[in-house]
Amino acid sequence: MVSVSQLWVDVGGYLPGNGPQRFERKILKPPHQHKRSATVIDVAKRAGVSAMTVSRVINATGNVREKTRLAVAAAIEELDYTPNVAARALVTAREIRIGVIYSNPSAAFMHDFLIGVFEEASVMGAQLTLLGGQDGRPPPPEAIHRMIGSGVRGVIIAPPLGESRVVRDPIRLAQLPMAVVGGIARDAICVRIDDRAAAYDMTQHLIALGHRRIGFIIGNPGQSASDDRLAGFDAAVSEAQDIETILVQGDFSYTSGLVAGQQLLNIDHPPTAIFASNDDMAAAVVSVAHRRHLVVPDDLTVVGFDDTTAAVTLWPPLTTIHQPVRKLAAEALRLLTQEITSARKGRHHKCVLGHQLIERQSTAAIVS
Repeated sequence: MVSVSQLWVDVGGYLPGNGPQRFERKILKPPHQHKRSATVIDVAKRAGVSAMTVSRVINATGNVREKTRLAVAAAIEELDYTPNVAARALVTAREIRIGVIYSNPSAAFMHDFLIGVFEEASVMGAQLTLLGGQDGRPPPPEAIHRMIGSGVRGVIIAPPLGESRVVRDPIRLAQLPMAVVGGIARDAICVRIDDRAAAYDMTQHLIALGHRRIGFIIGNPGQSASDDRLAGFDAAVSEAQDIETILVQGDFSYTSGLVAGQQLLNIDHPPTAIFASNDDMAAAVVSVAHRRHLVVPDDLTVVGFDDTTAAVTLWPPLTTIHQPVRKLAAEALRLLTQEITSARKGRHHKCVLGHQLIERQSTAAIVS
């Protein structure tokens, strides 16, 4: 199994892995000696690690601790192991280069997303070519065309770019398979959660706590996840009685959450609970509340969506919807690799993973 062997950033720079490039020695032995050559398995057993770890050390790929690398190097020395260069060349020839296009205003979301892609690429033996935009905007068209021309055999598109024709059209015209995460596209593999059901669950939770004036911060306009989360909110509210809602537009960024939080708390009768469409905007609302000397959740309940690191790095930690971002990214890469290597093309899997409501300290019931 071969791990991620190279990382291209914006189809430009090369970031090599740590450790030795190759261990190779030639020792002349008398003709009568016919001792069996050591194998990767032998080295792995001697070093007390997996064969994949030995491969990572030999190929200088992936993340390997220095202590582990030295143990493998010592085992190679003791066993007089020489890597089979021809076999390694065959493995490399089978590696698949996959492009990843991303531009998300939430650093926490992108951290989890890229970790998921990297980990799965290591398992699948895939090379990753990364291309990033800025603040949710697509990369320049010429950069997308350079990526396509670099030899990628498929492309993963991270939210919110999955529904951007500026991104999808060049890939489609190049007849490359693509996987869209967190979005909907007819001509691509789609991996997502049920955003509508998740937002419905969170809104019902707020209503069950006794909140009757609820603010909702909408996500990025024109993105299906934003529309579905709003639809889930509306559906839960429509089933209850005497619920007043105040809607404010955001764009999934922390900055937009600051503006939206100020708008909601400036009105004459502010909401007792605010549901933001992602954790970054919810964290911003908590910041606005603190500046106004409001205690969360005693004076104001705040909830988010995604369950990124942003949800647990502030006080109080956020009640939020957990969507498995790393698993979504990993599943997209797995399905895309399967599509590339399969004889049957164009199956365009639609994969919906589960969500979970995580209750923390940012919510409180209304006391009559």
